[in-house]
Amino acid sequence: MAKLDIKKDAALDFLSLGALVHRLDPGTIPFRKARAFDVHVSGGEYNVAANLSDCFGLNTGVATAMVDYGVGEIVQRAVAETKVKPFYKWFEHDGVRGPNIATVYSDRGAGVRAPVVFYNRANEAGAMLKPGDFDWKKIFSDGVKWFHSGGIFAALSPTTSELIVEGMQAAQAAGTITSFDLNYRAKLWKTIGDEAKGQEMCCRIAENCDVLVGNEEDLQKGLGIQGQDVESKSKLDPEQFFNMIEKVVKKFPKVKLVATTLREVRSTNRHDWAAVIWYDGQRYVSPTMSLDVICRIGGGDGFASGLFYGMLAGKEPEQALRLGWAHGALLTTFTGDVSMAKLPEVEALALGGSARVQR
Repeated sequence: MAKLDIKKDAALDFLSLGALVHRLDPGTIPFRKARAFDVHVSGGEYNVAANLSDCFGLNTGVATAMVDYGVGEIVQRAVAETKVKPFYKWFEHDGVRGPNIATVYSDRGAGVRAPVVFYNRANEAGAMLKPGDFDWKKIFSDGVKWFHSGGIFAALSPTTSELIVEGMQAAQAAGTITSFDLNYRAKLWKTIGDEAKGQEMCCRIAENCDVLVGNEEDLQKGLGIQGQDVESKSKLDPEQFFNMIEKVVKKFPKVKLVATTLREVRSTNRHDWAAVIWYDGQRYVSPTMSLDVICRIGGGDGFASGLFYGMLAGKEPEQALRLGWAHGALLTTFTGDVSMAKLPEVEALALGGSARVQR
């Protein structure tokens, strides 16, 4: 077994690679009946960088595509507001068809009515990113402690997954920790090939990772790890997840930490929430809390960012797990995909704090 060897000094604590999107949110009104909506800037990889900067106070960056039109300006403003350092590959909009920054349409649902999410990723600039678009040697020469990407970005095109592999290899050559959130989406992989291709690329990426984030379904479908049938289960058992880890680390010997959230959805606004990690051969399980959910989108990224902060800050594994568990829970109490929490709030909840009014 082995522990994460994190650099002591670097210009950036954390760098993510992924596609930025803008999400249109009409609240609890079904989108088909919407007359107005909020605009949230998002992207699984960016969300983690933004959370680590805005809530946890780390120096973070994002390598991504940017388009020179109005939506791009909205996105740039949000990135600047969260103090995430941008590394943009620029694309010129033709005024008619793009390239575009993808649109996500989502309502929040309520009670027995589930949230509905759908997309327009046609002619997406992020999907056009390819190996060679970023000067990794220069970026990593300034020092980066942690490099991160995710499965949704990997599935956007045949070139995005290759770009992740390129970035991971450059990061590891520079002594940077690498992580990948599997976020396996069969529908996305089918648009560029098939599920077998998705599994092949996820495995190539995982071969270059120190840290994997993913639930049982992600491990099975993304990495081909055998496990129990998750389709028929309403609740995931931590023991079943841990039983798969030995197979994961045997197949991917560079992996030192594997993490996931556990969520049982009782209604749109009532969830049971927990998280687990396997690190250096040891198992850690958080408590389970009942959540009153305002918006569930981004909760998993909230968990990952809290966990990564804990590891970067040199916390004990159980403390790091609780910080991720607490921050992910808090993120579901906000609208939007990026945290509005403050670090003392996260730390208090991680220690077992309550929701009593603060005077």
